[in-house]
Amino acid sequence: QVQLVESGGGLVQAGGSLRLSCAVSGRTFSTYAMNWFRQVPGKERDFVAAISGSGGSTSYAASVKGRFTISRDNAKKTVYLQMNSLKPEDTAVYYCAARDPGGAIDAWGQGTQVTVSS
Repeated sequence: QVQLVESGGGLVQAGGSLRLSCAVSGRTFSTYAMNWFRQVPGKERDFVAAISGSGGSTSYAASVKGRFTISRDNAKKTVYLQMNSLKPEDTAVYYCAARDPGGAIDAWGQGTQVTVSS
C-alpha cells in the first residue's frame, strides 16, 4: 500500500503556471503508474494525465494536451504536474492516484485546490 500527499495548488491568474507535486510513501513506487485527475463540485472526477512507472510513457486528456506536462522522479518518489497557460476552466481539486501493475487504482491523495481567475 502506498500513501500520496499532493501539494502546490493555489490561486493563479489565467495564463499563469503552477506545478503540483505528489509525494509517495512506500518501497515500490517505480512499479506504479501514476495519474492525475481533477474534479469540480457536482461533477465526476476526470482524467488529466498519466505516466508509466519508468516515466517513459505519458498520456493526456485532450483538454490539457500541450499545456500540462506530467513527470516523475523515482529517486524522490514524487510525481509532478506542470501546468502552463492555465484557463479558468482548469479550476478544480486535483488528485494524484497510484495504479498497480494490474491497472487498479491502489491509492488516492487528499487533493489540492487549483483556482484560475479570469
